[in-house]
Parts: sequence; C-alpha cells; structure tokens
Amino acid sequence: MAIYCDHNASSPLRPEALAAMLLFLREEYGNASSVHAAGSRARCAVEDARVHVAALIGAPAAEVAFTSGGTESNNLAVFGVARASQRRTIVTTPIEHSSVREPIDALRADGYTVREVRVDSAGRVAPAELAARLDDSVALVSIGWANNEVGTIQAIDDIAALCAARGVPLHVDAVQAAGKIPVHARGIALLSISAHKLGGPKGVGALCVRRGIPLRPLLLGGGQERGLRAGTENVAGIVGMGEACRLAAAELGSFGEGCVALRDALWNGLRAAVPDVLRNGPDGVDCLPNTLNVSFAGVRGEALVAALDLDDVAVSSGSACAAGAGEPSHVLMALGRNADAARDGVRFSFGRTNTMADVECIVAATARTVQRIRDAQRSAP
Repeated sequence: MAIYCDHNASSPLRPEALAAMLLFLREEYGNASSVHAAGSRARCAVEDARVHVAALIGAPAAEVAFTSGGTESNNLAVFGVARASQRRTIVTTPIEHSSVREPIDALRADGYTVREVRVDSAGRVAPAELAARLDDSVALVSIGWANNEVGTIQAIDDIAALCAARGVPLHVDAVQAAGKIPVHARGIALLSISAHKLGGPKGVGALCVRRGIPLRPLLLGGGQERGLRAGTENVAGIVGMGEACRLAAAELGSFGEGCVALRDALWNGLRAAVPDVLRNGPDGVDCLPNTLNVSFAGVRGEALVAALDLDDVAVSSGSACAAGAGEPSHVLMALGRNADAARDGVRFSFGRTNTMADVECIVAATARTVQRIRDAQRSAP
C-alpha cells in the first residue's frame, strides 16, 4: 500500500468535509448573494463556515474573507496593503513561500524598497534584526508563522508586538501553521490560511483582515466579502473548509502529539539506519509537529524523491510549488547551506492518516534507496 508523507503539500480531503460539501454540489445550488430562499440557504452555509474558520484562528468572523486559496490570500495581503499605503518599503524574510516572495519581487520591480530580515541556522527570525529594519517608511511586514519546507515556527507574538509598537501592519502567512499548532489573529493585521492544508478542499482559502486596515482589492466586480474579494462565493468549497477547520480545532492537541511521535521516530530511525544524514532546520523545538527535513550526503533530493515514489512512498524535496525546478532551495540557502547542499533536502510531512507502521516502512525504504544511490555513484566511472 502506498504511503503518503507529503501533507505539507496537500492533505487528504476529510470525509466529513466531503459530506458537508455534497449537499451544495448536488442540491443547494443557490448564489449566496441572491435574496430568494435558495440564496439565503447558501448565505447561511457560508456564514456558518466563516464562524468555524474564525474560531480556528481566534478572529472575529466578520474579519474573515474567503479567497481561492493561500496564494490569493498572500497576494491580496501583500499587494492590497502596499498599494493602499503611501509608504514604499516592505520587510520580509528570505525563507517565505513563493506566493509571498513573488508579489514582493513584483513590488520591488515597481520601485518599492524591500528589506530582508536574516534568519539563523534553524530558520528563526531574531526580533532585534526585525526591529532594526522598521521605520516610518515601512508599509508592511510579511512573515510566515511556520515554514513549509523545514517547519520552523516563528515567535509571532514578539514580532507582532514589535510591529504594533512601530505602527506597521503585520501580515502572517499561516497556511502551514493553521490546523497543526495553535494560531491566533490577535495583534496581526492580516493572516492567510488555506483549506487543503488541513483536510479541506483545494481551491479555497481565507484572509483575515483586521478592521481598519486599508486594503486595495485584487478583484473588482460584485462587492462580495466586504468588498475585499469580488466574485460569486464557492459555497461548496467554503462549506468544506468550514467543516475541516471545525474538526482541526477540536483535534489540535491530539494531532500535534501524534505527529510529534511519528516525526521523532522517523528521525531516530533514519539516524540509526543511514550514515551521514543531516537534519535541516530546528531540532524539534519551535518546529511544526509533523515536519522533518533531512539531507543525505551525496544524494540529490529530487533523485531520492523519485526513487522513493517507485517504492510507493510519497515525499517531497521542498515546496510543491517549486517541484521540478532543479534550483537549490532558497530556504536551505538562507539557513547557510551552499547551493549543492541546498539541493539535497527531502521533506517528510505527516498527517492524521499516518501510522507508526508507515514510519518503519519509510525508514527501510529510505535506507535501501540511499544505499543504492550511493553505491551507483561509487561505481560510476
């Protein structure tokens, strides 16, 4: 049986979320903006889901706007705040997801100043480094709560306090954090999440926007979502997201404990079975409970991912959005790896469907595959 250990890329749709969606895919097809009974039922479903999403992130429901996913939420936050502000500086880190990095690069091309806050060898931001980059020219600080490749968790409360003291809006990409660790929107101007990372459907996400934060929308038209995101709501997707968020909130503690046990067993197993293995990122402290990123000396990450796939083990060599690019991981390079070493990282990310038996199979398959690759390299002319 295939083993799926790439939950940071996407998690399986929860049966409860699918069941909640089916009514709105088969029977309840009203537009949530229509005033008739069918539209009202759709609107009630959207608002119920909004309450569940808000509860997961500790925000007022009225501040949650639905989007098409984490990428749109991040783009809306970055472009929306920057273009609504007279300030022309953006502060971020070198380890952000491409859906944050590329909008910021586009702003840089338009003449904005971008200041990057360095991270340490585990990927952590030092608050003092951030404080040194904040002044009256800064329109936005954008920092991820948890890194998608190595799992580093940032000290968001400290970061939020610094930004508040300087009067700078803080955007937090919580796509990888929500549903895995406790998150909240307190003191945060904008917070992004995505449904399919926590057992909901693909193609739906949310951006929490604190009231009073100026934000220029990306999409214009119908005025939906408080005018922040025009377009007919994806009712079925939103309902599925709401149910996934409800379940994630209820199971947060047990999810974390279960994943920590799997992650630590995998790391201990790999260390015992495979020579010259290096852990990338945190050593378990301030790290997502489900995420382990490792490198095997002399073994390219993408080659190992492809070989493990033939053994029915699904893992990744970093962000799914950059898979196949052949470029070194910008995250590992920011952590101090050289370009060669930054191509070697492999990410294992667990979810609620994984078991300790999966860990044993992964360790055996990885040890066997790494040895085969190394033997082939040694015998090559």
